Amino acid sequence: MATSGPVPLVSQVQQRKPQTYTPSPWGDFFLHHIPCTPSQYLMMKDKVKIMKEEVKKMLLDADSFDLSDKLDCIDTLERLGLDYHYTKEIDKLMCNVFEARDQDLDLLTTSYLFYLLRKHGYHISSDVFLKFRDDKGNIVTDDARCLLRMYEAAHLRVKGEEVLDNILIFTKSQLQYIVDDLEPQLKEVKYALETPLFRRLKRVQARQYISIYEKNTTHNNMLLEFSKLDFNILLTLYCEELKDLTVRAIINSIVIWWKEFQIQANTSIYARDRVVEMHFWMMGVFFEPQYSYSRKMLTQLFMIVSVLDDLYDNHCTTEEGNVFTAALQRWDEEAVEQCPTYLRTLYINILTTVKAIEEGLNLQNNKHAKLVKGLIIDMAKCYNAETEWRDKKYVPSTVDEHLKISARSSACMHIVSLGFISMGDVATSEAIEWASTYPKIILAVCFIGRLANDIMSYKREEASKNMDAVIRTCISDGTRIEQAIEKLRELIEEAWMDITEECMRQPQPKALLERVANLASTMDFVYKDVDGYTDSRSIKGILDSLYVDLIN
Repeated sequence: MATSGPVPLVSQVQQRKPQTYTPSPWGDFFLHHIPCTPSQYLMMKDKVKIMKEEVKKMLLDADSFDLSDKLDCIDTLERLGLDYHYTKEIDKLMCNVFEARDQDLDLLTTSYLFYLLRKHGYHISSDVFLKFRDDKGNIVTDDARCLLRMYEAAHLRVKGEEVLDNILIFTKSQLQYIVDDLEPQLKEVKYALETPLFRRLKRVQARQYISIYEKNTTHNNMLLEFSKLDFNILLTLYCEELKDLTVRAIINSIVIWWKEFQIQANTSIYARDRVVEMHFWMMGVFFEPQYSYSRKMLTQLFMIVSVLDDLYDNHCTTEEGNVFTAALQRWDEEAVEQCPTYLRTLYINILTTVKAIEEGLNLQNNKHAKLVKGLIIDMAKCYNAETEWRDKKYVPSTVDEHLKISARSSACMHIVSLGFISMGDVATSEAIEWASTYPKIILAVCFIGRLANDIMSYKREEASKNMDAVIRTCISDGTRIEQAIEKLRELIEEAWMDITEECMRQPQPKALLERVANLASTMDFVYKDVDGYTDSRSIKGILDSLYVDLIN
């Protein structure tokens, strides 16, 4: 018989203990933070407009540069975070670079060339390095800059490229040995050993490299000032977005979105308050100013997903989760009567937020608005399915079996698909459908997200006795924790190789594939040394540098 009222699980609810998470380190900071005055902001934009044209002229003249100077020009703009202004010009230059790939080049230039071509999705064989092998089959150099270039190039390997595997082993050991003795200008070696350049978050990379570039005696003053002003303009824009996510003006009234959502749905007793960190997550995927709407839309949707994750993972009972998931699948306000009483307001708020986003997309004539709610429902279904493992104390026998289910709950496919939707006409219906089928490149990002998350959070999961992480499968046969972690890190490396291969092979537009690779970099950063989303204070220093502290 169908239930006509809330599920009577009072005794189970009474036994439930609230999950304790550290509070947000930000509070209402961005309601009041003003990085610069409106007049300062306009002045920066006016200066950047002039400088942007000057650099464009430089790029148009770059056709006459020799190959090494072309590579340096492109690489410098990318490291400073200015390349997004010149997509067409850089694409044209890269075509010229590709045509010049068969020149007789030294090891440093070859490494430079290989790195940039693969980064931009060009097919270039790793055989270009074979001519540099010595009698023992090794490629050896004691030049620090060459070692660094080789190290960065080798990280764009695909499976089976033995020459790059060997280069990576050699350069990593050499760089680790000499890093403490290098001159300050090669501080980038330290960053590279932490995270190779191809995997680094673009805004984090830009912030780091601007300070390195400034100390370079041969730096271009105009480029340096341009990069600082551009960085500060984006920082100011991100602050406005965070303010908009907290307080939104609607006609003559003020609606407090996230804070009101938390209070009404009473999520603070079981869910993480991480709206700033979530915006950072989405900024990692879409950092450019033209994607302001994408960042705000994705932040709202995935704060809902974050609440659902915490709800299913450590608060609601299995029966409550089943009923709540069924109600979401109905997606009807009348279905709220089927929900446990304490989840009714959450249910209505989810429907209201998604409806507002759908209406916003419709106003933009976005033909994919109707797909949004389906992706949110699918996330709830993923989380609900995992509660069966928890209740049955089921441990999958292999990592492959585990990842068939758990990789989907990483939410990476959903971020990509909703991100594509937010891009409007840039993404076709076919591209969005392609993303939803978990193609190899998106599955690789899911693996990175799931495995990196589990490596960092296994102790917390073990302490809570809900340890359904992949690492539990690895140790079920007696494997030591250290060995299990090493095995998972190897799988992450294989996933990165798949991303590199797919970026060279996939017919999907570069603008879309770049978002997928950006998400992989974001997952890598957030779960690099800790669970940076849960333990948000661990990444606050980086967030200060991207949202609070202007570059002088």
